[in-house]
Amino acid sequence: MMIPLVLLRHGESVWNKENRFTGWTDVELSAKGISEAKQAGQVLQSKGYVFDLAFTSVLKRAQHTLDIVLEEMDLNGIETYKSWRLNERHYGALQGLNKAETAQKFGESQVAIWRRSYSVPPPPLARDDERFEGHDPLYHDVDPSELPLSESLKDTVERFLPYWHNTIVPLLSTRQVIMVAHGNTLRALIKYMDQISDDDIVNLEIPTGVPLVYELNEALKPIKSYYLGRQ
Repeated sequence: MMIPLVLLRHGESVWNKENRFTGWTDVELSAKGISEAKQAGQVLQSKGYVFDLAFTSVLKRAQHTLDIVLEEMDLNGIETYKSWRLNERHYGALQGLNKAETAQKFGESQVAIWRRSYSVPPPPLARDDERFEGHDPLYHDVDPSELPLSESLKDTVERFLPYWHNTIVPLLSTRQVIMVAHGNTLRALIKYMDQISDDDIVNLEIPTGVPLVYELNEALKPIKSYYLGRQ
């Protein structure tokens, strides 16, 4: 038996367009991002995909991408799980800063380490910083001690994988699942499924708004994976 799993990085956000570190900042899709989401829904429908269960983060750029995809597929109202554990990697004190200006301030080599090393996180937020999610009602049901002040990709993997094992995996064999998330939470899953090394995973680029299909065997090991539509 082959089990399909469709992964989708949200469409371009307004801060993607502005070249800013976004992380957990809850920004909207750009006009291009909305178009990307529509195209993703159209290509999934044209290929005959049908879903009865969706997973996404609590951030609206992922949720709105999912909403647009499902509307294009005439699948409004399917069961949806939303979790902060599917949120983007937390970029700490860099959130909101322009990437080019940050490189000028701290040096390109330092910013490259923060962006691309596997285990070195960016500078953390202070807990009294207005950007800290402990002040956001969106996370009222999350233990504040679990909310990150900054994350490396390694931290993101460790935050995401328990949710994968405990919540998503038990449903995969009986449901048709789509997961709409973020570049780094999808990297976390791809790293785990494809057994990619710590060094190699940081170079993996995942395009916005292009469905990535994994065909899994009964043990939920990948048989093959491929993108649908533009790349």
